[in-house]
Amino acid sequence: MEEPVAFSARQGCDRSPSDDSLKKYEQNVKLSGIKKDIEKLCEAVPQLVSLFKIKDKIGEGTFSSVYLATAQLQVGHEEKIALKHLIPTSHPVRIAAELQCLTVAGGQDNVMGVKYCFRKDDHVVIAMPYLEHESFLDILNSLSFEEVREYMFNLFIALKRIHQFGIVHRDVKPSNFLYNRRLKKYALVDFGLAQGTHDTKIELLKFVQSEAQQEGCSRNKYHGVTGHKGSLSRPAPKNVDQQYAPKTSVKRSYANTQIHIKPGKDGKEGSVGLSVQRSVFGERDFNIHSSISHESPAEKLIKQSKTVDVISRKLATKKAAVSTKAVTSVVRKTASSCPAVPTCDCYGTDRVCSICLARRQQVAPRAGTPGFRAPEVLTKCPNQTTAIDMWSAGVILLSMLSGRYPFYKASDDLTALAQIMTVRGSRETVQAAKAFGKSILCSKEVPAQDLRKLCESLRGLDSNTPKLAAGPPGCASPENTSSPVQIRPPQHSKDSVYRGDSSGCETHPMECTTNLEGWDAVPDEAYDLLDKLLDLNPASRITAEAALLHPFFKDMSS
Repeated sequence: MEEPVAFSARQGCDRSPSDDSLKKYEQNVKLSGIKKDIEKLCEAVPQLVSLFKIKDKIGEGTFSSVYLATAQLQVGHEEKIALKHLIPTSHPVRIAAELQCLTVAGGQDNVMGVKYCFRKDDHVVIAMPYLEHESFLDILNSLSFEEVREYMFNLFIALKRIHQFGIVHRDVKPSNFLYNRRLKKYALVDFGLAQGTHDTKIELLKFVQSEAQQEGCSRNKYHGVTGHKGSLSRPAPKNVDQQYAPKTSVKRSYANTQIHIKPGKDGKEGSVGLSVQRSVFGERDFNIHSSISHESPAEKLIKQSKTVDVISRKLATKKAAVSTKAVTSVVRKTASSCPAVPTCDCYGTDRVCSICLARRQQVAPRAGTPGFRAPEVLTKCPNQTTAIDMWSAGVILLSMLSGRYPFYKASDDLTALAQIMTVRGSRETVQAAKAFGKSILCSKEVPAQDLRKLCESLRGLDSNTPKLAAGPPGCASPENTSSPVQIRPPQHSKDSVYRGDSSGCETHPMECTTNLEGWDAVPDEAYDLLDKLLDLNPASRITAEAALLHPFFKDMSS
């Protein structure tokens, strides 16, 4: 009688050849595609051929592709270079602004610098130092607690650097913060979505910001006109939505919770009314003055010879004033009898009326990666600061402390806001929204979670929950968790421009062993910092400079 083990082994052998053949075929197709892409790049920018040997395509994002190359140095060893090829449809000002961010703020304090830049027609390639790095998903559960401290400390060094120049990165996430675990090196990359603060030192970011504001104002002022000026922003993909969205949205449900975002009751942003135009009387006065200035000398002499009675002039002025008041009175009566602005009757309710749906669009930047957007971005707050980068850093720390990546995963902004509520609390979210002029209605009150209990239960360190099986996030998860957020991340991460191939437990068995070093005694300071990073109010959210001085990083120096 055959043993079951031997039978199982033979079954595995029967399947192996076909599985290996399929993997080999897929690998060949992938290599063939990469080879064609490299050929197209060399054809588009021929000057690269004489300077670099392009070895591989190491990443592909929405706006660019990244290639690994070696520089043809005359003296010394070959130097590895990362070549970032921007899509041809990128706006020239955006490209120039990204380059200025790299040259002015980059090259130190964990911020990526730039070596060269090449252009041929509408193709632009930025050459940067190559930093070999690990995939965040692969190493997440093998990081010791001390490594987490070092990682976050170096991230705040980079954020402090760019924030000093008034740069808002807008896309802070693990795949944009490269980490070489062996060399303890870090680099913040990809400034393609960067924006400037009101006092930014990056001149081109000022230009981009002012142009975007002018475009938004023109859209709102003439919202009845279909044509409008082209945006300086890059085309908005699914994962980086830069389109201006309506201020009010139809309610959606998430975990039996309905959310409705409306402008503040006293806010005038979304009101529909008559546009204030230049006074008709003022234009007439200007025209009269202009016609007098072009009179002939003979006409001037005739007028000078005439005697004007001062009293009659005063009477004429009074009559004109009386007639103006009469006209104004008639206009006001007409406006009051036929109101041009219908009254909204859905404020404070869980529905959106047709009047609100017809309101002009809210001008607010929404660029970023889903799961890392701050509440003020999700609610389309027009005044966004460097605080949105600190929120994203908080989400990264939340993933590290909980061992889950991505932590938040939502298909739209309202679902993302509902997921934030399940962690930070619905009442707290509503109160914070009022601080930046937004009104949020939630049909169900959701209490705020204790961050320590939440992270420990997800990581499997809570004695009340089963321990996590060895493996990266997604291989196993607690069966009974107090977290209302259902987080079962996929095996493959696809959000990286510098993306590594994450293959889970099968390809990297050494990475699948959970490192418990230091995790049995996580200090309160870690969760205090997390709480300050995930502050729902951007005005009170901790800054990068203050974060570096937090007790969580005691005995550490930059």
